Amino acid sequence: MREVPFIFFAAVLLAAVVLAAGCFYGWRRNRKMYRTIDRMLDEILDGEPISQSDIREGEISVLASKAKRVKEKVDLGISTAEEEKEQVKSLISNMSHQLKTPLAGLMMYREMLEDEGLDEETRKRFLGKMKGQSEKIDWILKSLFKMVNLEQGAVVFEAEALPVRDTILDAVTAVLDRADQRNIRILTEPFEDRLLWHNRKWTAEVLVNLLENAVKYTEPGGCITISVNPMEMYTEIAVRDTGRGIRKEELNEIFKRFYRSRDVENIEGSGIGLYLSRLILEQEKGYMTAESVLGEGSKFSVFLQNCQNFTRKLSGQ
Repeated sequence: MREVPFIFFAAVLLAAVVLAAGCFYGWRRNRKMYRTIDRMLDEILDGEPISQSDIREGEISVLASKAKRVKEKVDLGISTAEEEKEQVKSLISNMSHQLKTPLAGLMMYREMLEDEGLDEETRKRFLGKMKGQSEKIDWILKSLFKMVNLEQGAVVFEAEALPVRDTILDAVTAVLDRADQRNIRILTEPFEDRLLWHNRKWTAEVLVNLLENAVKYTEPGGCITISVNPMEMYTEIAVRDTGRGIRKEELNEIFKRFYRSRDVENIEGSGIGLYLSRLILEQEKGYMTAESVLGEGSKFSVFLQNCQNFTRKLSGQ
C-alpha cells in the first residue's frame, strides 16, 4: 500500500514534466513562427526574395506560400508601373520630336510675314506654307490621340459585314489628288465585291495610310496597284508600289510605334501610320503583313475576315 503514493507522485511529476515540455515547445514554436513572419515581412518590404521556401511545417509553410504570392503581386505592380512610366516618357519624347519641326516652320514663316516689305505673292506663298505646317500638326495630334486611345482601349468601334468596294473607293479618293500631283498612277485590279468584317471609316484610314506611304516613297511616274484576293477565312487587300522598297531586316520593325527607317530620315514622316493601322486591324480581328525588295518596291497586305454567314452577290441579286 505504501507504493501507491509513490506511483501517484511519479505520475503527477511525469505529467508536469510533459506539460512543461509541451508549453516550452509551444513557446519556442510560436517564437519561431513570429520570427519567421517578421523576417518574411522585412524581405517583402526590402524587395528581397522570400527565404522560407523550404519550410515544411504546416502553418508557417502556408504563410510562406502566401507571402511569396503577395511579393509576386507587389513586384508585378512595381514592374507594371515602371513600364507605364517609361512608356509615358517615351511618348512625350516622341511627341516633342514629331511636333518640333512643323512648329519651327510655323515660327519661321510667322517671322517672315512680319516683314512689311514682302510683296503680296510672297506673302501668299508663306501663308500657304503655314497652312501646310498647321495641317501637319493637326494630323500628328489627331493620330497620337487615336493611337493612345486605341492602346488604352478607350476607343471601341463597331465592325460589321460590309462590302469592301466602298471602303477601298473611300481610301483611293482621299489620296488621288496627291498622287496626281506627283504623277503617280493608282490602279485597281478588277474584283468581285465581297462582304468583309470591318468598320468602313477606320479600315479606310488604314488603306489611306498605306496609299499615302506608297505615294510618298514612289518616284514620279511610278505606279500603285490595289488588288483583292479572296482566301478561305480572310480576304487580302494588297497595295503594291514601285517605290524605293524596305530593307529586309527592317520589315519586322516598321509596324512599331514611331519607327522610321534610316533610309527615309530626310523625308517628311511621323512613324505613326503603320503602327496605328496595326492597332485598328487588331480591333477588327484582322492583321497586316509587308513584303519588299529594296530598290524595286513594296507590298502591304491587309487581311480582313470573310463574312461567310452573309454570303450574297452584290450585283443586285
